[in-house]
Amino acid sequence: MDRRIATITLDRVIPAVFETSEVTASEVWLRRVELRRPGSYLVEAASGMGKSSLCSFIYGVRRDYHGTISLDGRDIRSFTAAELAGLRRSHLAVVPQELRLFATLTAIENVMVKNRLTDRYDEATIRRMFDRLGIASRADTPVSRMSLGQQQRVAVIRALCQPFDFILLDEPVSHLDAASNAAVAALIGETARANDASVIITSIGNRLSLDTDTTIRL
Repeated sequence: MDRRIATITLDRVIPAVFETSEVTASEVWLRRVELRRPGSYLVEAASGMGKSSLCSFIYGVRRDYHGTISLDGRDIRSFTAAELAGLRRSHLAVVPQELRLFATLTAIENVMVKNRLTDRYDEATIRRMFDRLGIASRADTPVSRMSLGQQQRVAVIRALCQPFDFILLDEPVSHLDAASNAAVAALIGETARANDASVIITSIGNRLSLDTDTTIRL
């Protein structure tokens, strides 16, 4: 996809493992929902209601759902593997709840693996991002020796090392204190505005300190 994505549409989507009776109160499952760019969305959910599944469905890494998810009218299931790779490189960014960092690599190496694919920033710029998030002294530390909160900040920096139309943030600050939360929110907000992009945040507890336009109950 060469042009930018303006709208993600969910049309009567429901995880395959869910029963219809389980989602009667949801504002997402089995509804028609349009997520537009630019914008900011908070998806609130109780545990077990499928917030991580939602991110995985939109990102195209899982297809175990009923209904249709489309990007500007095209069903994401119709994208080839090469097209999906292009989407994830230039249009859709993600911070998954499980982070998916390489434990044996250092924090900066984890980010540079992504940055080499996108050629988004030079290393000095990336190290300044580490400094902004309070982990400059840990940049050359193996991820396996970092706390979960520090790892979350590494995952955020990695996600920002690409152009994007939408960024999916699945519980991105669940292990951060208020000051670190605010720093992460500021960096994400600035980068999203620079990209004229939308932010989609999921939360069951500690929320990202970023003002959102729309709150949706999952």
